[in-house]
Amino acid sequence: MGAHYYVGVDVGTGSVRAALVNQNGHVENIHIINTTVSNPYPDYYEQDSDEIWKFVCKAVKEVTANMSDKSCIHGIGFDATCSLVVLDADFQPVTISKHTGLNRWNIIMWMDHRAKQQTDIINSKKHRVLKYVGGNVSLEMQSPKILWIKTQMPDTWSKAKHLFDLPDFLTMKATGQLSRSLCSLVCKWTYMWNGNDGGWDQEYFNSIGLEDLSQDNWTKIGGEALTPGSKCGSITKQAAADLGLLEGTSVGASLIDAHAGGLALLHAQSNNKNDLCNRLGLICGTSSCHMSVSVEARFVNGIWGPYHSAMVPGYWLNEGGQSATGALVDHIIKMHPAAKNCNGNNVYSWLEDILSKLAAEKDVNNIALLTKDLHIYPDFHGNRSPLADPYMAGMASGLNLDSSEKSLALQYLATIQALAYGTRHIIEQMTASGQTISSVVMCGGLSNSTLFKQMHADALGMPVGLPCEKHSVVLGAAMLGAAASEDYQDLTSAASALAGSMNIFEPNYEMKQFHENKYMVFKKMQSHQLEYKKIMNMND
Repeated sequence: MGAHYYVGVDVGTGSVRAALVNQNGHVENIHIINTTVSNPYPDYYEQDSDEIWKFVCKAVKEVTANMSDKSCIHGIGFDATCSLVVLDADFQPVTISKHTGLNRWNIIMWMDHRAKQQTDIINSKKHRVLKYVGGNVSLEMQSPKILWIKTQMPDTWSKAKHLFDLPDFLTMKATGQLSRSLCSLVCKWTYMWNGNDGGWDQEYFNSIGLEDLSQDNWTKIGGEALTPGSKCGSITKQAAADLGLLEGTSVGASLIDAHAGGLALLHAQSNNKNDLCNRLGLICGTSSCHMSVSVEARFVNGIWGPYHSAMVPGYWLNEGGQSATGALVDHIIKMHPAAKNCNGNNVYSWLEDILSKLAAEKDVNNIALLTKDLHIYPDFHGNRSPLADPYMAGMASGLNLDSSEKSLALQYLATIQALAYGTRHIIEQMTASGQTISSVVMCGGLSNSTLFKQMHADALGMPVGLPCEKHSVVLGAAMLGAAASEDYQDLTSAASALAGSMNIFEPNYEMKQFHENKYMVFKKMQSHQLEYKKIMNMND
């Protein structure tokens, strides 16, 4: 077999990216297009599925434009955020925008928190399916969002005939097939799967008022479930023209974007089952996801899963997360008056340079020590894991009237440390259930910061790896296309062949006690916030 390629498509929170990946797992070409996010009201985040597909097609055409022989492209895979797409019987957009009423806005985004009341109603039922989502359904999952549409927008509900997770919407557009990926269904839609059989739980949907979803063999939300990377179809004639690929090109069943990153991370420089199962994949984006797989099912309070074959076929997945990480760092920076002084430089590099100078000025031998008296608690958008509490909020201790660049740099450092302690809290919850985690492998925007990587290594007391191919998420999408092409025996074989090597950041054990103390403060701030809420609700 001569030189061959795969195309990966990654639809993140605010952008579409397509990559051309060669048979060695190297990203040869990548193209990124920003997408529109509508935020008409606090906690409401909406997108346009027509725009997203248009930009997907444009990006794929861009990365393959110089290929004279498209038959060298053996497969294509898609990943996307776990956002909810609403279509009518003719697969046209139906509005979910209560504030605008425009059909253009037909996607409730993953980070949309409008369905808090519906989430509380569902969790009050304490149905057995909640055992697989850490005990409580998250308002970032689809059941609360769907219930919100039914109760708050009845006209939309009457028109809505197809509800897709965004990754499955993309494979539908490419192939014309209505199958869904197990990744989306078991992780976000409460589909039950144990590796051999499963399906939708009629009793669950009856109990929450969504009994009508079962009509026509569950067609509205998916009657056929496929393992990620299995061939879900081939590029149609129309999609071939839209994407600039050959009709008949193989398409792999999709993954959620974080899970595509997890697939690539866990297989990087992985030689055996222990490597795969003893790692935590940390995907750092607007939010962060914490992925761990095991041979046996492990139930962990506040941690989603276990989900069978949701990311790596044949393995159980547990998933923790932080609802705002990249978004939090950006927020902390933008809210500070000194942010305007950045002058177009890379803001992370600028702040880390200030911290280095400040450490020298104060004669401390490690930058981390600068925040001895400054502490941030990072749940500015609720706590996804392990508290599973969307009502948690951010906190700070040690602020003063300083509005200088030094003040901003210190708040930036304290925020990064807080995110590392949040990851430690998640790992502690996972390991208490019997899971072994001896290293972390990360990707995403924040992982480009050396300070972010080193703070995590030091705060967690374990090595942190960074793949040499930095585009892990879109590489994970390309792995799906590789598996579907049948160039490899299965998705695991494709991922192992394409994942490549990584660089390791070792922890500085001299900082162990400092981070132990900071972590104690982190946990105190968490418990104090819960105590404050009890005090303020005493008379309600």
